[in-house]
Amino acid sequence: MAGGAGGERRVAGEGARAVLAEMFHTAVEITAAGIAPSLAPASVHSPKVRMARRLPPLLALRAFDIFARQGTVRAAADELAVSHTVVSRHIQNLEQAVGVKLVAKSGRGLSLTREGIRYAAQLRRAFDLIGEASNELRNGGMEAVHICCLAGLASRCLLARLPELEEALTGREVILQPTSTRPDFSREEADAEIMYLEDGNSVAEGLRSEMFARPRILAIASPEFKARYPDVRTPADLVGLPLIHEQSTGMWEAWFEEAGIAELPRLRGPRLWQAHLTIEAARLGRGVALVSDLLVTEPLANGKLVEMVDSNVTIGGYYFIAPAHRWNTPVISAIRQWLRGVFPPDQTSPLQGNP
Repeated sequence: MAGGAGGERRVAGEGARAVLAEMFHTAVEITAAGIAPSLAPASVHSPKVRMARRLPPLLALRAFDIFARQGTVRAAADELAVSHTVVSRHIQNLEQAVGVKLVAKSGRGLSLTREGIRYAAQLRRAFDLIGEASNELRNGGMEAVHICCLAGLASRCLLARLPELEEALTGREVILQPTSTRPDFSREEADAEIMYLEDGNSVAEGLRSEMFARPRILAIASPEFKARYPDVRTPADLVGLPLIHEQSTGMWEAWFEEAGIAELPRLRGPRLWQAHLTIEAARLGRGVALVSDLLVTEPLANGKLVEMVDSNVTIGGYYFIAPAHRWNTPVISAIRQWLRGVFPPDQTSPLQGNP
């Protein structure tokens, strides 16, 4: 009986490995085709294709993937909790299986060849696809979507429209985290982020960005504050007034430059770090704040805030950012589509970003 049970477990284990191998190879094919699993053509799943497959050892694939991400054999070995010789052997076995040189000696270590770089990118997408599918299974198919976002935009523009996003994501739970710090996507700290950037091409390697709104940057204050300075009519007149800053004086300096003012004295004033704090300080009469027009629609309409001068200055815009390998997945695509619906076309320039 014991031998029979052991045999059953062995057969079950072999069956599980076969299923995983099938899933992985399908993921590679689907990822290379750039389509969702549910939309994969029947040919991907056909018996003829399955028979023709020669899948390399999964342990070797995993070791190579981690080596490509970590950059050294020793770091990959530490992550896998094995010796560096085991990792090297896995990579050699993989090269033999695919018949292509994936790594080459570089100094005292190894580096990826051109073919290795391309293969590593495809493997990463395939492993990510398997990871997403597994996470959905663990969470009953309803994995939460984690979005980091600037606090002001989250509270004043996105919060009221959140049910629309949840509906677009077929009922998934949405985690909208207000933050001014950038998430580490390599540690899976978020699925996407929404940030204000002067240049969307400045995002880190491996990420994609898309501008969804290019707001005017307004110089705003309380009505009482403006009444104390009746002679202020142009941007140049603001230079000597109490100015309110976020993290630094950089935004005001850029704003004055865009307004055609090149010579500036050293700018002073409180630094409050967050846009919603600068808005509140302006409302309390502390000075003039620079804010996106998207964040002050209501207080401008009800007269609690006013523009100090007429201007048409734009500096950068709001960008949606996500890992490049997930850019066209259903979840990320749904968020991008939702953002386009939240912001009217006149607030969005022709889409910009890095491919």
